[in-house]
Amino acid sequence: MYQMKMSFLLFLFVHLPFVLADLHVGFYRSSCPQAESIVQQVVQNEFCRDPSIIAALLRMHFHDCFVRGCDASILIDSTSKKASEKDAGPNQTVRGYEVIDNAKKRLEAACPSTVSCADILTLATRDAVALAGGPNYTLPTGRRDGLVSNPEDVLLPWPGISVPEALQFFTAKGMALNDMVTLLGAHSVGVAHCFFFDYRLSNYQASGAPDPSMDPALVAKLNITCARNEDATAFLDQSTSFAMDNRYFQQILLRKGILQIDQELAFDNSTAGIVSGFASDRIVFQRSFAKAMRKLGSIQVLVGNAGEIRNNCRVFNTAKKSREIRAF
Repeated sequence: MYQMKMSFLLFLFVHLPFVLADLHVGFYRSSCPQAESIVQQVVQNEFCRDPSIIAALLRMHFHDCFVRGCDASILIDSTSKKASEKDAGPNQTVRGYEVIDNAKKRLEAACPSTVSCADILTLATRDAVALAGGPNYTLPTGRRDGLVSNPEDVLLPWPGISVPEALQFFTAKGMALNDMVTLLGAHSVGVAHCFFFDYRLSNYQASGAPDPSMDPALVAKLNITCARNEDATAFLDQSTSFAMDNRYFQQILLRKGILQIDQELAFDNSTAGIVSGFASDRIVFQRSFAKAMRKLGSIQVLVGNAGEIRNNCRVFNTAKKSREIRAF
């Protein structure tokens, strides 16, 4: 029995590092040397046409990794017989899928069945961040694509959540308080629909007045914006809305946080010091952001022989094969 235990432990010691090593920088160096440059070109072309794509990719990447891990399950299309993660409420305003489709099409032409959709999404997000003035960080690759996409699995932090409640989501994924504050700094770009924050603009908590933590001038501005129609949006960062910088943190210190969770970061005792540090030093924030994004991109990844490498990011290969078998 002792020898069996020792053999098992030796197996783990010898083999486990190789499993983990499947995710590393330059994974496609031999199998598809142009992989990262192809993704970068696709993202750059889209960014030149629509700079808001950075916010779309950041959100898509976060919504993917925080559900089943970074396995591209968010990219699967629903069918008449089975709903996918795209049908879940939090994902119905996610966009930018065509960017991943374009990159996948080019990669399949260059290196068939080689580069995963999960890696494409992770790399595309990194490249968009850099194009918007954020850090250009190295990323390990070698992720595999998942085989499950279920809307019932989608449970994500919501805009009105408190700091302690939000932290529970992050710690469940192996991330710390500093990671949470850093990643919420992604709100330096992008917009929020009025229905995510309009409850703060009047009769907040049945007080008959706006949320006192929000700057009165901003309240007045947002009331005008949201009065136009229910689908109206407002920039999360009212200063440099398309730049990946630290102005978001400066804004929430001035009580100009659009979402409640954003504003609470500036006032909660556990996060106020981190916010102040990022607000005063852009380089410190960007270094922390690069580190947190690498950590985010490594959540529950599939490697080795797990999952698959999809030929089409919107469809499981296994589903395609089963249809072919039925047709035969």
